[in-house]
Amino acid sequence: MKKNISNNKKLIDKIDYPNDLKKLKRSELKQVSDEIREYIISTIKKSGGHFASNLGVVELAVAIHYVFNAPKDRIIWDVGHQAYAHKVLTGRRDKLSTIRSKDGIMPFPSREESEYDAFGVGHSSTSIGAGIGMALAQDLENSSKIVSIIGDGALTAGMAFEALNHGGEKKADMLVILNDNKMSISPNVGGLSEYLTRLISSSKYTCMRERGKKILSHTPTVKDFIKRTELHAKGSILPGTLFEELGWAYFGPIDAHDVDVLVDVLSNLRKIKGPKFLHIISKKGKGCSNAMNNCTEMHAISAEIRDVNNMTEVKKKKYTSIFSDWICEKAKNDKDVHAITPAMCTGSGLVDFEKNFPKRYHDVGIAEQHAVTLAAGLACEGKKPVVAIYSTFLQRAYDQLLHDVALQNLNVLFAIDRAGVVGPDGATHAGSFDISFLRIIPNMVIMTPSSGEECKKMLEFGYEFDGVVAVRYPRGEAHKKVGKNDEIELGKAEVLNKGRKIAILAFGQFASTCYILAKEKNITLVNMRFVKPMDVALIKELSRTHDVFITIEDNVKAGGAGSAVNEIILNNNLEVKVSNLGLPDRFQKHGSREESLKDAGLDEDNIRKEIEKFL
Repeated sequence: MKKNISNNKKLIDKIDYPNDLKKLKRSELKQVSDEIREYIISTIKKSGGHFASNLGVVELAVAIHYVFNAPKDRIIWDVGHQAYAHKVLTGRRDKLSTIRSKDGIMPFPSREESEYDAFGVGHSSTSIGAGIGMALAQDLENSSKIVSIIGDGALTAGMAFEALNHGGEKKADMLVILNDNKMSISPNVGGLSEYLTRLISSSKYTCMRERGKKILSHTPTVKDFIKRTELHAKGSILPGTLFEELGWAYFGPIDAHDVDVLVDVLSNLRKIKGPKFLHIISKKGKGCSNAMNNCTEMHAISAEIRDVNNMTEVKKKKYTSIFSDWICEKAKNDKDVHAITPAMCTGSGLVDFEKNFPKRYHDVGIAEQHAVTLAAGLACEGKKPVVAIYSTFLQRAYDQLLHDVALQNLNVLFAIDRAGVVGPDGATHAGSFDISFLRIIPNMVIMTPSSGEECKKMLEFGYEFDGVVAVRYPRGEAHKKVGKNDEIELGKAEVLNKGRKIAILAFGQFASTCYILAKEKNITLVNMRFVKPMDVALIKELSRTHDVFITIEDNVKAGGAGSAVNEIILNNNLEVKVSNLGLPDRFQKHGSREESLKDAGLDEDNIRKEIEKFL
């Protein structure tokens, strides 16, 4: 990035809140944009955080806060991966280095954190619906302006189009800004389109258009003809016909990195009533060559990466890569394998699958509901679909999982990544609830691997099983196997250590965590493997020889695997005390994965204390 910044005190240092930004001259906005981008690069490459997407919307954030009057005007950032410049401009500049760390600022916009964050986000495609709700709630005499910013990826979700359809019908007085950073709608950017956008957003054009409608109001056939002629004329050079048909006045596309043009257009649009849709074209990763060339890899970076223009990272075997190896190997020998992901190809480990088996790879976009029903349709035709999905995103497709897959008992395998504690992304991305919401569904089989090797075995078992199976595994490096790692048998647990008095019933990674402790304390350790069906026979047997059960899982305690054990104890009148360890009844805070586990009492020291209470 070229540095045209003077040696004097930087403009960014004068800006604590948007009112400070408004004191700058229009001619200074480009400089302040450059300074903010430079500040984000230098800060995030040290502290870690979401990177490429934030660099693409700096000028947009500056223009929005220059034209609109937040917090009175509601600024809603979809997902929030791109809201760092917004945070810098709204009182959190000096705290940016703490983002996603324990007790630092939150990774996404949060109403709890700032009055400038109009809506709490983390999952995609919610900004338009929330904005419409706010627009419909406005007092007509003292209304706020509503601005929803959504990315072209987020616009693939059905709920975004549901909202557009409703907002157009209700004539919601708001502005939607489409941040298109992949040119997925149109590459039609340049002087002509910028000129047209300035023109059609101007008050003269709007006034002329409204007068024309009134004149033609008594001749509906002619009026309709003129309207359609206008739409198709614009559609020949502008890609806005779809949005116009949904009831939104379309403007754009324009260059998202020309702050002067953005300010002009936003100033014009601020004066126009009704639903408005502005299409901007941005460059993801702008200002950092490696981020521009490797947008996916540099969507987020860790604190360990010191040079973002020469990124190197130590590769360790992770659960995600174990899944990737397994499904690619499976697909070589079985042509019925189909892999489905809701826009998380890299995150879910399907890059190699897409490359080698493109016809059996289905990235449905940010459309989790469709992903699950698509799998159901494939299964009905004798294929074997594998849905690779994060735990937190599976929540968005709960009805489809229950109604379309489980009710019909279809052969679908769910490879659930990022289960349990996820760390830096906090509450919105935590996989805290999947055991609880999955185990109440009839026909479900749920497995929790204790190691990378066992994860592979469980994926294989789940694939060959006739029915609905979920294998849920955590984020990060795969645990090493402990014990013999016997072959997987439906509903059967594995005793890793035989001891006395206390039996630890461990689900997932905690079999590895507790292995040395069990040996040291001479207590029994069981790798439970299955949440559903559970090994009832073993639980009955252990209750006759032990005084206490300690269940441990990285899911909320309410309704989780420990609750399933409690039900077995009560239903069978077993005489044994039980202590359930799991995630507390609250949303997880952001911080490292280790810190989150410690806060939940699921680290080795706290587990040791729990054991010693009963010894």
